Amino acid sequence: MATRTAYIFVFDGFADWEPASVLAELRRMFGFSVAAFGLATNPIVSMGGMRVMPELRLEEIRPELADILILPGGDAWLGGEIEEITHLTSAVHQAGRPVAAICAATLSLAHAGLLNTHRHTSNGNGFIAKYVPAYRGGDLYAKVPAITDKNVITANGLAPFAFAAEIFRYVAPDRTDDIAIYETLYSRRLLDD
Repeated sequence: MATRTAYIFVFDGFADWEPASVLAELRRMFGFSVAAFGLATNPIVSMGGMRVMPELRLEEIRPELADILILPGGDAWLGGEIEEITHLTSAVHQAGRPVAAICAATLSLAHAGLLNTHRHTSNGNGFIAKYVPAYRGGDLYAKVPAITDKNVITANGLAPFAFAAEIFRYVAPDRTDDIAIYETLYSRRLLDD
């Protein structure tokens, strides 16, 4: 069986903790490989100061082969549309592949028009409209930590574990027991004695 690949966009200042759990468990529990890509292959520095070397450039991604596209949050999304990512997101979605965005990265899905037609969440009800004037999906906004509608997965910035669980449910719908264990472990406040 061929290894499935999760593609993650990395850029200076990306919120490294938001996709951390999903990437670790996609590799460990679900057998995915992870490919970090950037607009170039220059080293980048995450919000937490971690140096990451993208292994691929954006133009090397084949949308129809992406098992999932993951967009982490970060302040770069607040500075305006990243057109190359909007185009990639649209192409992956049009190929029937899943796209997942957390926190401010949901703005990229809004720029691509996906949040006008899919139930979604983000960093508060007015957040998307503040940054994306063309956004018309307010009636589809859900006040939940994370949500999946068809092949669009979104989460607010305070919900990295709910984001991960939504992704797991999409890519491995037959692994309900494993996903339930993951959710139970990460929803606890204290470990049992």
